[in-house]
Parts: sequence; C-alpha cells; structure tokens
Amino acid sequence: MVERRLDWEGCFNVRDLGGHPTEDGGETRMGAIVRADSVRRLTEDGWKALVEYGIRRIVDLRLASEFEDDVPGELPVEAVHVSFFENISLERQLEIAQLWLGAPDEVSATRDGYLEMLDTYRANVAEAIRAVAAAPEGGVLIHCMGGKDRTGLVAALLLRLAGVAVQDIAADYGLSAENIKPLWQQWVDDAGDEAERELRRRLSASPAEAMVQVLENLEREHGSVRQYLLDAGMSDSELDQVVVRLRVDAALS
Repeated sequence: MVERRLDWEGCFNVRDLGGHPTEDGGETRMGAIVRADSVRRLTEDGWKALVEYGIRRIVDLRLASEFEDDVPGELPVEAVHVSFFENISLERQLEIAQLWLGAPDEVSATRDGYLEMLDTYRANVAEAIRAVAAAPEGGVLIHCMGGKDRTGLVAALLLRLAGVAVQDIAADYGLSAENIKPLWQQWVDDAGDEAERELRRRLSASPAEAMVQVLENLEREHGSVRQYLLDAGMSDSELDQVVVRLRVDAALS
C-alpha cells in the first residue's frame, strides 16, 4: 500500500494526493499535490522536509485574519493566498455555520454545510483550483488551518476531477479529524455551554459518508465536478492542466 501520510514536524494532517487508483485504471501522481493543516506550524525541520519533498507553490486558503498573526519571515517557496471565505457577509457566514447546529446528526450537518460552502464560495473554489493549475513545475501544497474543511473540499474536487472514485476520496477525507485531534480537542472542551460544545464537536468531525453525499449531490446537480468548476468560471484548459498535473498517465508540458 502507498504511504500517503507525510510526517513534517509541526503539522498534524499532511497527506499526498498521489497513489489513488482512478476509475479508468489510472493512478494519481505522488509528489504532485499535497494537502495539509497550516504550514505556519512547521518547525525548521518541517520546512526542510517540505522543500525536500519538492513543494514549489503553497496555496493558502485561510482568511486574511487567520494569517495576519503569522510569524514574520519569507517562505522558502512561492505562496499564493486564495481565501476560501472572502467576499461574503458575516450574516451569510453565520447562516452557513448554523447548518451544522441545526442538522439532526454530524453527517447531515457536514454535508449541508459543505454544499452551502461550495455554492456560496464557488468563485473562490475555482480560484483555488486555478492556482493549482497555474503552478510552476514541482509540487503544490494546499492548506488552511486544520486541513479538514476548506482543504478537504478542494482536495476532494481535485481527486474527483482526476477520476478517483467517490468512496476512495471520502475515505481519505475521513482521516482528518483524528489527525488534528490535538488541535481541536481543547477547543471543544473549552466551549462555554453544551450547545456551543456540540457545534464545535460537529465542526471538528470529518465523517466519510458526508463527503460521499456531498460529491453525489454536486454531481447530481451539475452533472460532474468538472462541470461544477466550469460553471464556477474555470476553463477547460485550466482543468486539463490540473488533470495532467495529478495523473501518472499524463505528462506536464
């Protein structure tokens, strides 16, 4: 079995998107695209491991307010900021967050929240994947804070675009909650009341079945992930670049 998890000191949730079989008999390429929690947690040795792995572009999905307190210093690789949640009102953000609390269980909570995110922020999603398509030669890393929600959705779309089966994508997504437990457990425990604690528990979950339902709903509505991204403003040539980057049976031009 291919080992996709990467042990980079300081981060908890780093995985290569390579090594996944595709539905047409192909495979995704190791070293092409990596998903992670915030790389600003990396130690000096962690940064060294990232660079030695071949990462040449970092796509940072965090809000400006999330990276404004980063430790000053130049990144050793090119960084592109594409904030997943930008250009939306606080009221709309709260409406989306409320979906997690109002749903009957964590699967439906995650599914409904993610579908709203993909609809509301579709232009930002397209911009994030465009940043992958336009990256220079070498590896690309995508990350947010925990590497679970924003990064999880972008990673899922990338893998589906490359032809990976929905169940395999969901299984990979489902690894995140346990990986980042050291980051979220204290946050959950520190909630002011039980309602807030339940919301935080749900926001910390990554049920694989939820990702299955997200992708199935997205494809039912748009026909395919590719069409969703086209509807969001991407071009066929940009999407082809992503596929070429991520699949073993294609070559970068």
